[in-house]
Amino acid sequence: LWNSFHVSSFWISPTRKMPLTASAMDFFQLFVPDNVLKNMVVQTNMYAKKYQERFGSDDAWIDVTLTEMKAFLGYMISTSIHHCESVLSIWSSGFYSNKSIALIMTQSRFEKILKYFHIVAFRSSQTTHGLYKIQPFLDSLQNGFDSAFRPSQTQVLHEPLIDEDPVFIATCTERELRKRKKRKFSLWVRQCSSTGFICQIYVHLKEGSGADGLDALKNKPQLHSMVAKSLCQNASGKNYIIFTGPSITSLNLFEEFEKQGIYCCGLLSARKSDCTGLPPSMLNNPETPQSRGQYRIKMKGSMSLICWYNKGHFRFLTNAYSPVQQGVIIKRKSGEIPCPLAVEAFAAHLSYICKYDDKYSKYFISHKPNKTWQQVFWFAISITINNAYILYKMSEAYHVTRYSRAQFGERLVKELLGLEDTSPSH
Repeated sequence: LWNSFHVSSFWISPTRKMPLTASAMDFFQLFVPDNVLKNMVVQTNMYAKKYQERFGSDDAWIDVTLTEMKAFLGYMISTSIHHCESVLSIWSSGFYSNKSIALIMTQSRFEKILKYFHIVAFRSSQTTHGLYKIQPFLDSLQNGFDSAFRPSQTQVLHEPLIDEDPVFIATCTERELRKRKKRKFSLWVRQCSSTGFICQIYVHLKEGSGADGLDALKNKPQLHSMVAKSLCQNASGKNYIIFTGPSITSLNLFEEFEKQGIYCCGLLSARKSDCTGLPPSMLNNPETPQSRGQYRIKMKGSMSLICWYNKGHFRFLTNAYSPVQQGVIIKRKSGEIPCPLAVEAFAAHLSYICKYDDKYSKYFISHKPNKTWQQVFWFAISITINNAYILYKMSEAYHVTRYSRAQFGERLVKELLGLEDTSPSH
């Protein structure tokens, strides 16, 4: 028999009421407060000192200040709005030049800060983790995400689109694209499917090279199971419903999550998923032709395996929805197609996440450093600004100013740079 579980009431909301006059900077600093920025200042200065002790003094260097560190971040964040190929374009005389902000800091000073910028200047003797230069920042960011927002019951585990503007990608040279493909990490998130707020980030480093690298691990269930467990480590006992793609969906993982009070609904693929323990009869396509909307179901306790036909066979594994509950998929051309409720829910929540990715992925910082920890840092900052904007849109401050995502980014850049004119430019 189907074992229904208690569905709690969920209030999707920021945990802190922001004033009507709250600025973009106020929302950003919910996640990146001054104490985190001051640590960047200290660590950058420490690294600069050590570097010069080893490689010779740098007469042009003077210790960076908090005001300069904020300006440094502001310049980098500005590339997420204007999508310039290089942050140094701000000081050029070309298309992406920006004289209104270029006067705050000279290009040579910016380049010096960029050269020495660090979050953790030195490796401690106990450190073995490859992300030691960024991990304290990621931990601090996670605490901010956890304390600032109560997500919806339904959430999605996935790899977000982390490359910037598709038009920019389309105009990249082959060399630039090859460089992007060599990225040495994958970034996964647990994301609220009602708002798009990213609740948790998990970074998986590429281990080794060649056949043992990340590309070889993409189809390995143990990697994706580990990713899922890491993303849901703070979700136990909260009655969350987690939607997963084929690489994560597996019977063993879902059963393990159920013991922790986490319920799942995932798309299955015979090629990408770990199908251990699932009946082979449900994984093979029936010989008789199917009509759209037809489905078969097998159950094991609270777990249901659904095979649904819609111009192809789609399989879903779930313990979050009753298989007897009916749903419907609405298509523009073919109208309503019957399906189990689990299929309708999966399609609806994934559709929202796709729209979120389409809308917000173009606001990722376009600066692409060579060092892995720096790549992770700028991706994390981009996600943080998107989260800050989501909280802004849910606040009373939004009803006063009604900034678009681009205007919010412009405002944040100007506030970080200390400019008095903080009105959006468009």
